[in-house]
Amino acid sequence: MFAIGRRRIAAVIALFIGVAFGSAGAGKEDMVMRLTSTAFAHHAEIPRVHTCDGKNVSPPLAWSDVPGGAKSLVLIVDDPDAPDPDAPKMTWVHWVLYNIPPSASGFAQGIAARDLPAGTREGLNDWKRTGYGGPCPPIGQHRYFHKLYALDVALPDLGKPAKAALEKAMQGHVLAQAELVGTYRRK
Repeated sequence: MFAIGRRRIAAVIALFIGVAFGSAGAGKEDMVMRLTSTAFAHHAEIPRVHTCDGKNVSPPLAWSDVPGGAKSLVLIVDDPDAPDPDAPKMTWVHWVLYNIPPSASGFAQGIAARDLPAGTREGLNDWKRTGYGGPCPPIGQHRYFHKLYALDVALPDLGKPAKAALEKAMQGHVLAQAELVGTYRRK
């Protein structure tokens, strides 16, 4: 419980520093899109509840400073350390969402497909299914990149695209990107 409290304190301090030194007095065009979680800080350990060793539910995510010209958002969560961080061979995709309305400001922990903002579409993860699949590394400590993109278009219906197809559709349309990295090692 104390660790969760420290993460929350760290997130509040990071937010204060960002306000005090980053965006205070800046125009909207000078702001940098941000992606955070109350479950873990940037480069900190992802709590067990969000992994295959726990309840395998998505972490709460929040974002801010989406550019004014954004027409949609994309969220991709992946692990570039698969299968072994000492000899990675692939990037394992954990979650793919697109056409998230730019008016949305985040997701609750364990968000279900039915609770996603209207218009949000799901892509396929590397388990060949939609939805969130949490960290489940076979060996070593892996990094999990939560990447949020602001696009200048709403994408056409791509069905349930894999990450590569979605990234191809996004080309030339990315206005801003935010990233939150968490780590996990099975014990």
